[in-house]
Amino acid sequence: METKLAVPIAAKDLDQARQQVKAAISAGAELLELRTDYLVNLSVEMVKNLIAYVKSAGDKQLPIIVTCRDQQQGGVMDYGQQLRVEVLVCALKAGAEFIDFEYDNFLIAESQEPIKQALSQNPQARLILSAHNFETKFPDISKLHRDILNVCPETIPKLVYAANHINDCFEAFDLLHQNKGERIVFCMGEAGLISRIIAKKLNSFVTFASIDDQSATAPGQLTIEQFRKLFRSDCINTDTELFGVIANPVGHSLSPAIHNACFGEKQMNKLYLPLLVEGGRQEFDSFLHNVIERKWLNFIGFSITIPHKQSALEFARANGGFVEPLAEKIGAVNTLVCRVGSPPNKINNGGASPTLQAYNTDYSAALDAITSTLGIERDGLRGLSVAVVGAGGVARAIVAGLSDVGAKIRIYNRTVEKAEKLAVEFNCDFAPLDDLMDMNAKLVVNCTSIGMHPNVNTSPVPQECLKSDMAVFDTVYNPAETLLLKQAQQAGAKSIDGVSMFVNQGLAQFKLFTKTDGNAELMRKTIVDCLSKG
Repeated sequence: METKLAVPIAAKDLDQARQQVKAAISAGAELLELRTDYLVNLSVEMVKNLIAYVKSAGDKQLPIIVTCRDQQQGGVMDYGQQLRVEVLVCALKAGAEFIDFEYDNFLIAESQEPIKQALSQNPQARLILSAHNFETKFPDISKLHRDILNVCPETIPKLVYAANHINDCFEAFDLLHQNKGERIVFCMGEAGLISRIIAKKLNSFVTFASIDDQSATAPGQLTIEQFRKLFRSDCINTDTELFGVIANPVGHSLSPAIHNACFGEKQMNKLYLPLLVEGGRQEFDSFLHNVIERKWLNFIGFSITIPHKQSALEFARANGGFVEPLAEKIGAVNTLVCRVGSPPNKINNGGASPTLQAYNTDYSAALDAITSTLGIERDGLRGLSVAVVGAGGVARAIVAGLSDVGAKIRIYNRTVEKAEKLAVEFNCDFAPLDDLMDMNAKLVVNCTSIGMHPNVNTSPVPQECLKSDMAVFDTVYNPAETLLLKQAQQAGAKSIDGVSMFVNQGLAQFKLFTKTDGNAELMRKTIVDCLSKG
């Protein structure tokens, strides 16, 4: 069964609906959902006209789902049950291939009978019986699925619920995996985003995408352009290997863009996802255990970023994984490779390495970004006075790297205790942020998220601290030119952008994920293109 990419047509009148139909067809929609509950002054005649227009539009006639949603289950206009049933009956007579009706309302005899009769007169058409929960998970989604099929065995069940955490998605994945018939199952909201993207891998009957951000009909709905270009939906199948960036927040991350671009260039059957994992160590561990227990999902590798780098290290330790000595020394992991053919505490058949492997690619990525910009070898950093702002996961990697090459480091952090703890580990100095005014460094490195999109008008370092004989390195890559770097250039200092480090660590991760080299130029171009749009 081939999952179809359905685009909702959510218009207030027929003229707007026709424009949306044209746009959806042009963008590559494979199926159209006519959300007639959006139409003002809805009538049966209006629906007939709209279906007739769709049937005559475009070179290829697209199948149609007609929906007139009950307002209590996400409908826009408060139309009565009788009119909504009349609209669906009319849609079947006008040639719609599918109608979508609420399961709860289908149980009412006066609604069920006319729909059943209309279906019997159009045996090619199909009924979708839907259930939505806009607050949380269903109490028992498997039972609800069985109940719908018991009431109407020939229907296509559609079960959609709000995911309040990414771990809520696994019940939807399990239902899709365990039931091979035609069904539509996914989760709403940012935490449920991946359920929409991998619907094709799990053979959901359809997945939904909007024409643009303004015409989305549900929380977490992607645009058709994002589906097809960013997430390569045309290439996804049941054998697709999955990767992703685990972060909170994750929406700003360009990791999906650079990795998917390189997968596409090499025609690899791989897909890289944004994985919003909220909470701390417990939620992080739960997510990875959920993934590992479901080897049929075929997750292979993860990029790890704020705030989970230390949780990733602890997870690898606790589950018998291999931790590279460098990551152990840094105390933070930004890359997990997870070959899930066996439990994480087992050894692969070759006996060479554990299933779970943890690395830190920030260390070399940062040093290479610094030395390439300054035109020196790593030995040239020996004795250099460096101010590191921040004491989190990125700071740990950069301090470890600079410490290894003999730089003279002072760590500045809002919470002085964190700076002191990191300084003791790597035998360097520390100070509160207020002391930045008195710093005498030749290299300033921002390892905080200050200045990151969308808060682009902030800087972690006072402008008057920046001097012409300095080099300033901002590990933030979105935007490529942060306020800190702009101010550094105004002061006559050399600037090192976070894009360089981001590409370097991305290339190292790509090699760990795929055992092949990524394309540095393609990664940088992809980042620049994405940032120019944003």
